[in-house]
Amino acid sequence: MPTVLTILAEGFEELEAVAPVDLLRRAGAEVTTAALVDGIHVTGRSGLTLHADTTLAAVGDKTFDLLFLPGGAGVRPLRADPRVRAIVLRHHAADRWLAAICAAPVVLHDAGLLAGRRYTAHFSVAAELPGIQAGERTVADGRLLTGRGAGTATEFGLLLVEKLFSPEKSREIAVSIGAV
Repeated sequence: MPTVLTILAEGFEELEAVAPVDLLRRAGAEVTTAALVDGIHVTGRSGLTLHADTTLAAVGDKTFDLLFLPGGAGVRPLRADPRVRAIVLRHHAADRWLAAICAAPVVLHDAGLLAGRRYTAHFSVAAELPGIQAGERTVADGRLLTGRGAGTATEFGLLLVEKLFSPEKSREIAVSIGAV
């Protein structure tokens, strides 16, 4: 069963976190949500508070098959925390999947991982991302998976399922939720 780490920071975009996590779990992935802060309750940009599975501190140096970063205002604390950069670089060095949606690709940019790559992100961070494929809803470039924003969260989640499992599994999940 593939493993996924989702890092939740205060102000995360709820749709961008919950839709992909839900779809990955429906597919059978073992998804761990980790709060960036010390406690396990994290409040998103719209005031929804999620109960994370654990904290990033408790995750330690564990490596997952996929590292997933939701966007929203929670990207600021992700960028500011050196542990996040370290975990991104560790997963990249281990040739694991990296997934970021909305503003979260800036975290990958800060780690030096977007140069020469195809990716998309939310228009609000386009000035920081010179190579953005702004017209693309989702982009897969090797083991780098990016999504444009909350409006693409389900499509992005299905892309993650496709890459971790198979196109057939993604289609099965899409059919089960009425997406096709």
